[in-house]
Amino acid sequence: MMLKAKLPFRRNIARLAGDCAGATIVEFALIAMPLMLILIGGFDLAHQSYVRSVMQGALTDAARQAAVENPALSGTSGTVEERVANLVKGQILPIAPGATITVTQSNYYDFAGIGNPEKLVKDEDGDGVYDETDGDCFSDLDEDGVHDQDTGRTGIGGANDVVQYQATLTMDRLVPLHHFVGGSEKYHLKADTAIRNQPWDTQKTPPTVCGTKTP
Repeated sequence: MMLKAKLPFRRNIARLAGDCAGATIVEFALIAMPLMLILIGGFDLAHQSYVRSVMQGALTDAARQAAVENPALSGTSGTVEERVANLVKGQILPIAPGATITVTQSNYYDFAGIGNPEKLVKDEDGDGVYDETDGDCFSDLDEDGVHDQDTGRTGIGGANDVVQYQATLTMDRLVPLHHFVGGSEKYHLKADTAIRNQPWDTQKTPPTVCGTKTP
């Protein structure tokens, strides 16, 4: 009797083992979450790339208009720096609602000055470093009488000056991806460009400042 009772049970187990009905829904349940994370992550990266591209284009466009003293740009209210910032924000905010956007402008005597200290005019000991007590001289680009490691001056400067424009953007992610894969809940994007102002006037020559040589 025991043997006869086990035979139908074994046959049912064998039949179930070979039955593939419903396998698709089980397989989909296993891959659904990873698939959704991949799709959402792709959408998130695509949106970041799009916003960054628009921000770079808007910044470059505003920089070109400022460099040639575009009448449309100079005819609006506020300082030129404020008008440049408003022009950039006006192109970005429609695709990045709620974003915080900061636009800064620093001007330099030439492209070589970006990110570099003020240029030495005379280097007594030839070490490439400004030594005030050696009587070294430097081109005082910001006219503050101090040898600075950053030659940038605030604003768009004057004729023939090189202006570096930088834009930073912070906004909430469109999808809460950070809850699943970690990372920040906000985008932090940056764009920059440098352009020389048109020579509508003579570029101001910075003064030369010399240290006092110690006997």
